[in-house]
Amino acid sequence: VQLQASGGGLVQAGGSLSLSCAASGGTFGSLVIGWFRQAPGKEREFVASIGNRGIRTVYTDSVKGRFTISRDNAKNTVYLQMKSLKPEDTAVYYCAGRSSTVYDYWGQGTLVTVSS
Repeated sequence: VQLQASGGGLVQAGGSLSLSCAASGGTFGSLVIGWFRQAPGKEREFVASIGNRGIRTVYTDSVKGRFTISRDNAKNTVYLQMKSLKPEDTAVYYCAGRSSTVYDYWGQGTLVTVSS
């Protein structure tokens, strides 16, 4: 499975941005998809994930209530809607997929910059 993240950009604090993760090849509908981010000088961290049927979602505490993950299996795409963005949300965002406990499939990152 190949994953491609897109939708990053520059936004002011308090603004919104929507990321997409498009998949090709393989069985996208069987994968749990997660979003991760890596800020400059920091380790990559988990942001959110969504189960293969789009029912179960998990969020890291810092984005709860501000970010929403969703998926459209017919379009082989997962979305991350981000609102009330903060400068500390600035990072390269990656999407990844797993069929077991390990994320085996990673897309290239998309940069999100939130200005204060």
